[in-house]
Amino acid sequence: MQQVSTEFSVPVATRATVSRVQAIDVVRGLVMVIMALDHVRDLWSPTTFRPEDLAQTSVLLFFTRWITHFCAPTFVFLSGTSIYLYQQKQPNKGQVSWFLLTRGLWLVALELLVISFMLFWGYSMILLQVIWVIGWAMVLLAGLIWLPRWLLALLAFVIIAGHNLLFNIQPVTADNVALALLHNGPFLFDPAHLPPFLVAYSIGPWLGVMLAGYLIGPWFKLPLPQRTRLLHLAGIALLVLFVALRATNWYGDPLPWSPQNRGLVYSVLSFVNVTKYPPSLLFLCLTLGVALLLLASVETTTNRLSQWLRTFGQVPFFYYILHLFLISFGALIWTTVAFNKTINLSFNPPTAWPAAYQPSLLRAYVVWAIVVLLLYLPCWWYKNFKQRHSYWWLSYV
Repeated sequence: MQQVSTEFSVPVATRATVSRVQAIDVVRGLVMVIMALDHVRDLWSPTTFRPEDLAQTSVLLFFTRWITHFCAPTFVFLSGTSIYLYQQKQPNKGQVSWFLLTRGLWLVALELLVISFMLFWGYSMILLQVIWVIGWAMVLLAGLIWLPRWLLALLAFVIIAGHNLLFNIQPVTADNVALALLHNGPFLFDPAHLPPFLVAYSIGPWLGVMLAGYLIGPWFKLPLPQRTRLLHLAGIALLVLFVALRATNWYGDPLPWSPQNRGLVYSVLSFVNVTKYPPSLLFLCLTLGVALLLLASVETTTNRLSQWLRTFGQVPFFYYILHLFLISFGALIWTTVAFNKTINLSFNPPTAWPAAYQPSLLRAYVVWAIVVLLLYLPCWWYKNFKQRHSYWWLSYV
């Protein structure tokens, strides 16, 4: 039997031979904690305008949304790295390929049937986001791992650096939805006899991110000084590329930055306000550049915070499902009690919001802190349960 290891429960060998990479667990745990803030803000304190709208937002609201941009790319990137590390412990690629295929389809099914239900409190709409895209990227990687590494590197480069040259498909119909799923920004697809699908994450660019993580996997097999040096150099290179391209507005993001009438601070916010849907080249340079620097810095950290984050990072899928349950159904109870009306503030238009409702970042941060604290003991218990057992289903939960 096999045990659960890294990103979204990619298994490794039996407990006796498991060697975890602390930096991966700590960095993943950090972005998971930050991710919870975004989901709390969405469900407990939505606003009538986008937090990135520099004409209306505040600095704190912008930052509360912007900092969570680091979550999805780091998740997907480390998923690829974890797949490489898992592959090194298996006797053949066929076993790896089969696991990626079945695990990926399992994640897609959970997004469709469980996660959307928790977010919408039913099936009025199906939201396709990060678990969906990780699942399909795994399915595709099940076949791609058979290709030479140089070809995978070329494919990852072309996807990440070149996909901004593509245009969104409009309108999306049954005839072209498959192509739209590969690259489009968020779109609504309303098939007959099914709930409408809100596609937030397109598959193509995120496959490139997973491939990039897979390709740097060998770095985590190197001696720590050499690994640290490579991660530092790669992280700095991506950030330098980000600054160079962003300063010129030449290429890499569909939304140019510009000086803002509201002052220097908002001009800086414009500079770092890059496009997530689909993830632009500059979005990935910024977020993955920072992620690589963090991975280079925390392997030997032993303070209480790093160990706390590592606990979350070792049980990512368990954390993901549990945190959505607490945040979403907590919001259901709160709206019912506070407004005598059960209403999903995040997925209903402002015209349907109760008159007494007001957004509150203080409420969002307090609820976020409570949710993270409530999650620690269950995650600690599940981490220990995984270490003591080797049931086959642990690779899928």
